[in-house]
Amino acid sequence: MTAAHTTRPLVLLADALRRVTQPRNIRRVAFIALGTAILTFGIHNIHQVTGITEGGIIGGMLLINHWFGIPSSAATFVLDAVCYVLALRYLGWRFLVWSGVATSFTSLFYALWDALPHLLPDLSAHPLVAALAGGCFVGIGCGLIVRQGGSSGGDDAFALVISRVTGLRLSKCYLATDLSVLALSLSYIPVLKIACSLVTVTLSSFLIDWVVGFGRRSAEDGAPEPSGRTA
Repeated sequence: MTAAHTTRPLVLLADALRRVTQPRNIRRVAFIALGTAILTFGIHNIHQVTGITEGGIIGGMLLINHWFGIPSSAATFVLDAVCYVLALRYLGWRFLVWSGVATSFTSLFYALWDALPHLLPDLSAHPLVAALAGGCFVGIGCGLIVRQGGSSGGDDAFALVISRVTGLRLSKCYLATDLSVLALSLSYIPVLKIACSLVTVTLSSFLIDWVVGFGRRSAEDGAPEPSGRTA
């Protein structure tokens, strides 16, 4: 391998990082931070307390946290890292950099919420309410991140990779990963709560679409497309 081949990825990464720190991108970083704060707050204070789960990386994180006691921040980082390695291969450096910004904030806020007591009432006795509230936090939080061209976690990257490789619609890729994780979650979550989790997944998906498209027609306000291919 030549020196040029070795240094090219570093040059691309440095260029992407330079773009992220430009003044015009500070607003995007701020909205990504806000989105991750909302998302992780809901996961920590609703999902982990009530047992309502999500699909994708969030559901996988909750599954690992339950069976192995691994902190949310660590589990999320490892799962996301695996998905982002795949994203680097199929989606490119720019997507990876913006998603890396979101992942860093996600791990940071999980660590913050883990260090604090739960800040919302326990909704375990009201699973449907918990599902609706959890779906709102996840949908709005993820929507803010995706609207700015990032990804809320490795599940977004993983779904995009599957879509790129197989040619399947992105919605089907999300559904496949979500249903797989929910099926595994039956190992520790009652069927009723899994049914409520389906409510959460459906609501959050709707809200993500709504937040991403709110107030926009095509490529309004300078934010990149949800695929995250621009920086």
